[in-house]
Amino acid sequence: MKLEPVESGKDIKLGDRHARWPGHGKSEEELERLGARESARIAELQRVLWADASRALLIVLQGRDASGKDGTIRKVFSSVNPQGCTVSSFKQPTELELRHDFLWRIHSQIPPKGMIGIFNRSHYEDILVPRVRGLVPKKIWSARYDQINDFERMLSDNGVVLLKFMLHISRDEQKARFEERIADETKNWKFRVGDLEDRRHWDEFTKAYRGILERTSTDWAPWYVVPADDKDVRNYLIARCIADTLESLDLEYPAPDPSLASVEIE
Repeated sequence: MKLEPVESGKDIKLGDRHARWPGHGKSEEELERLGARESARIAELQRVLWADASRALLIVLQGRDASGKDGTIRKVFSSVNPQGCTVSSFKQPTELELRHDFLWRIHSQIPPKGMIGIFNRSHYEDILVPRVRGLVPKKIWSARYDQINDFERMLSDNGVVLLKFMLHISRDEQKARFEERIADETKNWKFRVGDLEDRRHWDEFTKAYRGILERTSTDWAPWYVVPADDKDVRNYLIARCIADTLESLDLEYPAPDPSLASVEIE
C-alpha cells in the first residue's frame, strides 16, 4: 500500500469507488499499528530536519467537507514535536487579504527551514471556489494554475519540499459523516448550512479538482489522491508518504564543533 503521484490525466480517478483502497486485506488494528509506526518515523525524522535546517517540509491537505483533514492532522502528526510544526487553516479571505494578490496570505505561512508546515485547505481554494461559484471570470481563475506552479517552483528552489494530498471521499461517505456531525454535540459546531450547498455542486467540484490535479501536479510539487473513506487507510498512506519523503532527503545531524573536544565540564 503506497501512494503514487499524479503524473497525467489517466492517473486521476475520482469516482465513488476510488474513495476506498481495494483488497488491502488488513484489519483495523493492523492499519492502526502501521499508521502509528509511520507517525513515529515522521517524529524521528523531524528531529533531523530541525537539526539539519537545510530544508522545510510543506504538507497541503485539500479535500471536500468532511474528507478528514482535521483527523489526518491529529493522527498522522500525533508524535511530532509541536515546536517544529505549524498548522495553517485558510478560510474565506479577509478584506485586507482581498486587497492583495491571492498568494499573499499563503506566502506568509510557508514554514522556515527546519520546520514542518501543514496547510488545512490552501491556495487551491482560490481556484476551486471561484470556479464553481462563478465569483471571478474564467480568465482569472484559470491563470492561477501557472501562477501557483511558478510560486511552488520558487519555494522548491529555495529549500521547501512540497507534498500535496487530495483527500477523496465518496458522496455516500460524506453524507454519513455529515449526519454523524449533526447528531454529535462535540462535532455539530463544525457543520455549516453552506456545506450542503457545496454538496449540491458535487460534479462541478469534481471537475474543478480534476483540473487542479491535471494542471498543478509537478515534479517539484506532486499531488497524491488519497482514498479517504477508510480513515485508517487514509492516515497510513499519508504518513508513509511523508516519512518516505523525509527519509529520501538524506538529512544529517550537524557535526559537533571541534572545540568541544577540549571542553572539560567541572
